[in-house]
Amino acid sequence: MDTEIIHKAVQVLRRDGLVVYPTDTIYGLGADALSEYAIERVYEAKMRPRAMPVSVAVCDCEMLAAIAVVDRAADAFIDRFLPGPVTVVLRAKSCLPEILTGGTGLIGVRFPDHPVALAIIRELDAPITATSANIHGGPDPVTVNDVHVPHDLLIDGGHLPGTPSTVVDLVHRQVLRMGAEIEEVAGFLAEMP
Repeated sequence: MDTEIIHKAVQVLRRDGLVVYPTDTIYGLGADALSEYAIERVYEAKMRPRAMPVSVAVCDCEMLAAIAVVDRAADAFIDRFLPGPVTVVLRAKSCLPEILTGGTGLIGVRFPDHPVALAIIRELDAPITATSANIHGGPDPVTVNDVHVPHDLLIDGGHLPGTPSTVVDLVHRQVLRMGAEIEEVAGFLAEMP
């Protein structure tokens, strides 16, 4: 992994810039998830309605617990499926800008199983946005040629798997979007207390 590009990505993020980065599913559009201005730039770049929440990515379970409420059942789910291609929806803590939740009070959290994404988040020492690097409603980007959103830096991770993450609401115990690992996720969810 190129440490220089990681360092450059973090510099861009610290200046409220937008970084396109590879994950274990598709290319993500990253911004500092603690900066309301940077998040506004994500909404503008994607032409995404403000009422729609934007997920965030973390690099470890400690960071996840710092931004979202994790009960015992959610902790067991996270322990089983993360890092990996699953987004967990939890109650957001007040440290996150409200704009991320779209007024729901809930936040989608990704803990991607990809060395570049994890290195960026770790060096920034803060969560980043984890929305797909596409215009709202457009096809998911699996190569850099599929990326058509404005950005300040793009990190080429080659051709990515392309199956989006499965989104699981752990507050209401339901699958919101079927994606990678759906059968295992659904089975585990059915057995949760």
